[in-house]
Amino acid sequence: MTGWGSFIEQVVEAPVRNLAFGGATTQSFIDAGSWQAVLDGVAADDVVLIQFGHNDQKDPALDSRGGYSDRLRGFVADVRARGAQPVLCTSTERRWFEGDRVTPTHGDYPNAVRDLAREVDVPLIDLTAFTTWMYEDAGPVASKDLLCHFAPGENAHWPEGLADDTHFHERGARRIAAYVGWMLRGIERRDGDLPARGSQLVS
Repeated sequence: MTGWGSFIEQVVEAPVRNLAFGGATTQSFIDAGSWQAVLDGVAADDVVLIQFGHNDQKDPALDSRGGYSDRLRGFVADVRARGAQPVLCTSTERRWFEGDRVTPTHGDYPNAVRDLAREVDVPLIDLTAFTTWMYEDAGPVASKDLLCHFAPGENAHWPEGLADDTHFHERGARRIAAYVGWMLRGIERRDGDLPARGSQLVS
């Protein structure tokens, strides 16, 4: 069980600090001191990848067009104030199939990030769209291998088995990290938005 941030350094030509932790919301990330830790290590020309939403949608105070968007907008401003480049990411989709199609589970949150990226003019990496495609391309059966699905006795951590359609196996995390790396290159080539290679990337 791992996040895609654990593998991003292997696909970008820059050192990476990954401060993400499971269960975080935009507010709990601030409360834990993690956002300040991000900022304390950010220098001019760094790139900061920002992705939340999975857990924000469980908190009424962090509704998509209210507390959630407000905090993301503040994150963008904080990063820019340090001369660094923010990049917003939509949430990775949950693997919830109905037939051969994935059912969206994040409501308005992805659209809120897309709209915010346009509003504040920052690059966007649409991981909701990408992971939906990734699951559907693999199909309802093979896509299980991208997440934490274990039969009883297969993994010592879950001796009774596990069927988790939210958290990634290393296989899925590596594919997402590879996609993010390619998108960062595309953003750089298209707009010249990203700083020179060799700067730090924070996820």
